Amino acid sequence: MKFDPSIEITKNDRVYPPSEDSILLIESFDVVAGEALLEIGCGSGVVSLHCAKNGAIVTCGDLNEEAVALTKKNAELNVLGLCVMHTNVYSNITGRYDTILFNLPYLPVDEEGELAMSWSGGDDGLGPLPALLDGAPSRLNPNGRIIVVVSSLMDQSKLSDLLSKYTVRTLSELPLFFEKLQVLEIRLNR
Repeated sequence: MKFDPSIEITKNDRVYPPSEDSILLIESFDVVAGEALLEIGCGSGVVSLHCAKNGAIVTCGDLNEEAVALTKKNAELNVLGLCVMHTNVYSNITGRYDTILFNLPYLPVDEEGELAMSWSGGDDGLGPLPALLDGAPSRLNPNGRIIVVVSSLMDQSKLSDLLSKYTVRTLSELPLFFEKLQVLEIRLNR
């Protein structure tokens, strides 16, 4: 997809704003009309809104109640239909999806607070990635995919071990002065 600056995004100081990792994720993959898509950690809704505008049927959620409210507001502002809910990874998610997205909290820090949950991936930076992958078999349609943003700051050994049982492809990379971001497509080996 192409990043579409005409999609209006209101901001909230307690919600992760659209950033370079959001744009990287948007521009790393395409959706097809009617594709069932789930975004975990939707933040402002910018990624989900791009997917909906490109024809996907989007369900999204966030642990931060402020993010849920902001995504709903941004969907209304852009007249795009989304199913938005409060969820901790899959806690309130039902159904099966063709694509599951997550712009993970990937920084290896252990900070607290609703906004800090957007970037704080714990000591190893993996954050909720293990839970996302563990729950994926019951949430993905056959031939489904998981797309996530990861960072070179994550514990690379633990990340490699975690991903070793999946088929992984790098969709895009963004070198920054202090880290390299990658968007990975992960497929289950069924």
